[in-house]
Amino acid sequence: MTTDDLMTIPVIDIAPLLAKCDDPNIADDKDLLEVVAVLDQACREVGFFYVKGHGVSDSLIKDVRDLTRIFFHLQDDEKLKIKLTSKTGFRGYQSIAQNVTKGLPDLHEAIDVYKEIKPGTYGQLGTALVGSNQWPENPVRMKSVLEEYVDVLNEISRKIMRGIALALGGPVDTFEQEQMAGDHFWVMRLIGYPGLNSGSKNTDSVGCGAHTDYGLLTLVNQDEGINALQVKNQNDEWIPAVPIPGTFVCNIGDMLQIWSNGEYKSTVHRVIVDSPNYRVSVPFFYEPNFDALVEPLKVCKDRSSGVSRFEKVVYGEHLVRKVLTNFGSY
Repeated sequence: MTTDDLMTIPVIDIAPLLAKCDDPNIADDKDLLEVVAVLDQACREVGFFYVKGHGVSDSLIKDVRDLTRIFFHLQDDEKLKIKLTSKTGFRGYQSIAQNVTKGLPDLHEAIDVYKEIKPGTYGQLGTALVGSNQWPENPVRMKSVLEEYVDVLNEISRKIMRGIALALGGPVDTFEQEQMAGDHFWVMRLIGYPGLNSGSKNTDSVGCGAHTDYGLLTLVNQDEGINALQVKNQNDEWIPAVPIPGTFVCNIGDMLQIWSNGEYKSTVHRVIVDSPNYRVSVPFFYEPNFDALVEPLKVCKDRSSGVSRFEKVVYGEHLVRKVLTNFGSY
């Protein structure tokens, strides 16, 4: 990689992949295989990439951000009607600085939404996250729009993961196997970052501390015109993930790093507020099965002389451990 490459995040047109990844004869499709090759390079060298050609309407993408912004501009007593607590399965609204990254408060407010879990579904494993999502009464369209959005992004994520499966040298449906992500979990966070106060420095305004994501694949819908998301490159330099209209910012998570046996990196990133304007970001996390036992894929181990570079991890245990350290007492 050149120095210039290390300072940029690639933009990938995934339209050929989305159109053809479910066809039976994809092995001979040149356009699709070109997308797979670029995905592979991005996951190996950066761990972040933009996707365009995803087919999600601009109106839906913007609607999600606009409704989120309307909610966060309500009075506190209205927002706290759906307050996140341990009794809600850690679903709902959290005030500014209640989310914690590595022991330090993050300067954002949020609504956390998860695939719903009924009591007993995963036994003791799922107890902490048992619950139904809390939706605000105002704005009235929020629940219906966001449920539509989740359905759309689940399908796009599934197809991107088909491309990643091919990139790793496995069957196209590798991650759709019953024991992997055939009954995948998902998480969505609706996040609001207050603008930078006059006289403050951006280093004082850590919207979200440096971290990696927990699962497979993240798609971020972020406000246009406000630079805040930063990615750590291979030289340990922070580079901006500048909003590009019509794209999602994507990155891979901890579980894909394990399944790839370290060939793909779960890249460290953070949010630094450097604008007087309120910023909205809606990351969607496509995850393994909640009870999936994650260990390096055979095809990836074989390229490392059969060596597994990672211990086995149960995704749900990994997620719950992170969630339980992300908040103060509830």
